[in-house]
Amino acid sequence: MGLEKIETSPGRVLALWHIDEDESTLAAHLGEHAPENVTNAQKRLEWLSGRVLVKEALQTLHLPYRGIVKDAFGKPFPTGHDYQLSLSHSFPYAAVLLDAHQSVGIDLEQPKEKLLRIAPRMFHPTELADAGTDLIKLCIYWCAKEALIKVYGKKDLTFAKSLLVAPFSRKTDGEIVGSIIVDNEERVIPLCYTVTPDFVLVFNKATTI
Repeated sequence: MGLEKIETSPGRVLALWHIDEDESTLAAHLGEHAPENVTNAQKRLEWLSGRVLVKEALQTLHLPYRGIVKDAFGKPFPTGHDYQLSLSHSFPYAAVLLDAHQSVGIDLEQPKEKLLRIAPRMFHPTELADAGTDLIKLCIYWCAKEALIKVYGKKDLTFAKSLLVAPFSRKTDGEIVGSIIVDNEERVIPLCYTVTPDFVLVFNKATTI
């Protein structure tokens, strides 16, 4: 199977999947098929692999997979378990983060040239000045904002004004500081990132219990 990585800490599981199976293999492993309204073949693989990965993550906690439910804002939760959940796909990869203690956000993206075009509309001037034309750094900023909005759990925030990331020195692995600003109140969210030859991954740091 395509399980690439799984990391566990008290009350938390992070898992990464490389999609190298066909749809029937993933469906057999999951025990269900992708919905008929998901018609794109690649999206069907992403749908299945994400849920297979949730199943694998739950198994490390000795919990059964019973499906995924979403709230009114589209935030996913593992059915029947008191865990927070975040998923991300960028074919051929999928990532999952489960946490028993806090809301979570994870985002996985492959750096693409289109980020250079859309960055001026989506990023704060300070972020733009820091990243410049560094595509990897722009991708870290983008993933960080996606992770922040998943932590927040709603979709009424603007990337440039409500989801901010402090300037940082790019490394292969590191920590950055994100902020969610709502009604003039700032919530600081520490984030972790990793850069690989194939993708960038960002997720919110575990709270110390």
